[in-house]
Amino acid sequence: MAAIVDLPNSGVALAVAALAHDRHRTALASSAMSSTMTGTACQPTTVQWVSDTWAQGKSTAVGLVPQGLNNWYFFTVNYALGQALENDATTALKALGGKVAGSSRDPLGTTDFATPLLQAQTSGANVLALASTGADLINALKQATEFGLTGKLTPAALFIQLSDVVAIGLPVAQGLQLTAAFYWDLNEKTRAWSQRFGAVMGGRMPTEDHAGVYSATLAYLRAVRDVKTIEGEQVVQAMRRAPIADTLFGNVTIRADGRAVHDMYRFKVKAPGESHGRYDVYHLLATIAGQDAFRPLAEGGCSLAK
Repeated sequence: MAAIVDLPNSGVALAVAALAHDRHRTALASSAMSSTMTGTACQPTTVQWVSDTWAQGKSTAVGLVPQGLNNWYFFTVNYALGQALENDATTALKALGGKVAGSSRDPLGTTDFATPLLQAQTSGANVLALASTGADLINALKQATEFGLTGKLTPAALFIQLSDVVAIGLPVAQGLQLTAAFYWDLNEKTRAWSQRFGAVMGGRMPTEDHAGVYSATLAYLRAVRDVKTIEGEQVVQAMRRAPIADTLFGNVTIRADGRAVHDMYRFKVKAPGESHGRYDVYHLLATIAGQDAFRPLAEGGCSLAK
């Protein structure tokens, strides 16, 4: 093994990153979301691309609280990712003067959200914060719409992919607010790359995970070329030496803790009448500078930051 990329399960990603370090190889955690990757579990051979739970929580809270949307009820999938999303978002929310009206922690694969929906309805919250992903998030949002809850509480997804929004459909997902590091239709460069991707994927547009795998791998290969070795410590040092002008994520700086820092974006899902195609789903609300989007280096507890 020279390197491993993607790692969409945070628990697996943390274990693989430790193993890669033991073997002096590189872990490119482009899809792992736990902020622990660049916190207390940081490794000199790990780079975490795209986003993390701290950035998702902070960016979402900064966008909603100034609008008076400061009282949140959490729908949390009860495993590492969901717990990290809720914890990091709660910290950001309270730092801005907001509060938590309540939360429900449901097992992975839950299909009936009737009880937590009733709890959210009577909680006094004005935001339904979805701290889950994939099928769990899709089912929760669909049922919240059926209950009429999304007409009373602003729905906010703490981690959602383009493919999830497409699967949900705009009639249900419209108005959903979210934070992402990449959107295929963001600018000319992302559109051009995404159209090439779509040409070999039956018209499907890429998610931020697809973009992250591509960009992280390309940066890794260039670093290997420069240092002429696959030794993880040397490769990651080379990746950190200078900012990377990345086609899909813009200017990227890799910090000592392995965090790839770049701009993030807040979006709102379009209404059906505003969309001009299956993958035309987001309104851009704001651009968040990288230094504001990600946890400060000194606050993560990474030993490499000293």
